[in-house]
Amino acid sequence: MKEVAFFAGAIGALGGAIAVIGLRNPFYSVLALIVHLVSLAGLFLLLQAEFIAAAQIVVYAGAVMVLYVFVAAYVGNVDEPLWEPIPGQRFLAPLLGVALFTEIGIAIVGSGLKAIDSEGPTVKLGFGSPEQIGKLLLERFLVAFEAASLLLLIAAVGAVVLAVRREDENAGESAG
Repeated sequence: MKEVAFFAGAIGALGGAIAVIGLRNPFYSVLALIVHLVSLAGLFLLLQAEFIAAAQIVVYAGAVMVLYVFVAAYVGNVDEPLWEPIPGQRFLAPLLGVALFTEIGIAIVGSGLKAIDSEGPTVKLGFGSPEQIGKLLLERFLVAFEAASLLLLIAAVGAVVLAVRREDENAGESAG
């Protein structure tokens, strides 16, 4: 059962990540990113990291993605096609898909799924607890934690500024 859950989570994570970079419409890219983050939370559950999985859902797939969805809906063009047309894509995509499937098949057979059956390394009691994670975030990794929050804020403000400029340009074209 663990193997099925692992491969479902892995396929969801990979599919969501590929869709994020493959889709042209920013709104659909954000929705694909939510699928990716929820799949990662499922993989964290398989690693018995319940707190990290819950934080992944609540913080990233919940709060941060809601912000991204609103920004993408405010900024995004819904007139864009779902996929970017690439010359020769209809012939190249199946070949790359078969190559990827072959590579994944070789990796699965080669690994023998031994890593999933193992119990993992032994760790000290309390490792990964909310108290220890909070201590690390607010002491050792405080600068990186705050830098990430500032980058998210800058991205949201930048998207709003770009949207206002686009509206001003469209208003000027329609008036002229």
